[in-house]
Amino acid sequence: MTRPRLLIISFSTIASDARVLKQVRRLSADTEVHTLGYGPAPAGVSSHVRVPDELPIWRYDRAAVILRRYHSAYWSNAAIAFATDALRGTRWDAVLANDVDAVGLALAQDSVHGVHADLHEYAPRQKEDVPRWRLFIAPFVRWMCREFVTEADSVTTLGQGIADEYRREYGFRADVVTNATPFHALEPGAVSRPIRLVHSGAGLRDRNLMLMAKAVAEAETDVTLDFLLTANDPEYIDELRRFAQSTNRVRVLDPVPYDRLISTLNSYDVGVFLLPPVNFNYRWTLPNKFFDYVQARLGVVIGPSPEMVRVLGEHSFGAVTDGFGADDLVRTLSGLTPAGVEEWKQAADAAASALSGERQTEIWAAAIQRLLTSPAKASA
Repeated sequence: MTRPRLLIISFSTIASDARVLKQVRRLSADTEVHTLGYGPAPAGVSSHVRVPDELPIWRYDRAAVILRRYHSAYWSNAAIAFATDALRGTRWDAVLANDVDAVGLALAQDSVHGVHADLHEYAPRQKEDVPRWRLFIAPFVRWMCREFVTEADSVTTLGQGIADEYRREYGFRADVVTNATPFHALEPGAVSRPIRLVHSGAGLRDRNLMLMAKAVAEAETDVTLDFLLTANDPEYIDELRRFAQSTNRVRVLDPVPYDRLISTLNSYDVGVFLLPPVNFNYRWTLPNKFFDYVQARLGVVIGPSPEMVRVLGEHSFGAVTDGFGADDLVRTLSGLTPAGVEEWKQAADAAASALSGERQTEIWAAAIQRLLTSPAKASA
């Protein structure tokens, strides 16, 4: 029996994009998956259109954007134009578009049952803390939401706060698919002395990393902190390394390949993440690392970010600081005890199945199935 043909579009390096890879893996069970994006073909797809790296999706015609000739700006984008040519003459049973930039292209395809859009962030306010972006790019992104995303047949995004804002501003309903990590069959490790804290992720200045390092150095409880960071901002990482040399409590280590990350994290006790809400998406953050820590059977210490607080409140595997400042984190860390951390690790273990990525990917599967069983939009 011929399986439905599904095209997944993502202007990212799909083979290393955790969210899109989860789509590929789950939806390959029910459909014949084809992909379009940067980098090599992800494992398990039937075909892959590789967008050249020298055609970045963010490079829209500056004059067209400034003059608000948005239709021209979108369709003249080199990555969009390349993809349009590469897909000419193809036919799909359904198309899944990742992020706002991909939705217009998806809608232009010959898709029998339509388009599902997966929005990874709240795109219209993604970099609202950058004045130039807020002045020139944000109106263009809002246009893409009005022009394209409102025409998609179904939509998902990564958190309820973001879904609520899309509905308030643009009128469409988005289901929530969190960035939950696939289930890992691990056991909570014994609590170390000193208590071992960890932070994994991007090495970016706006991620509050130095604040976390200084708070650990000042905490009354005997704790250490290891950073496992990707080299997004080498100059800033060098600053962190220099600070780490001033204390025996902080280390800046190289990143770990994702297929080894959860087992590596399992040797720690508590994952730490405070992200100041400098823009809308940071306020409503519910990041991969939060779920990585759960699958690694760690406790967590987080700032008062509403989405993470909501999940933590349901499962009680950590603590929330009073604010996003260094003093807030110092107070929370100074109250840590081995017995309390042990309780958190056991609670993370109890929550690991319910918060696994497998539970979340079923929401995509259901959305695509609804599309495929809907009336055809075009004759076969």
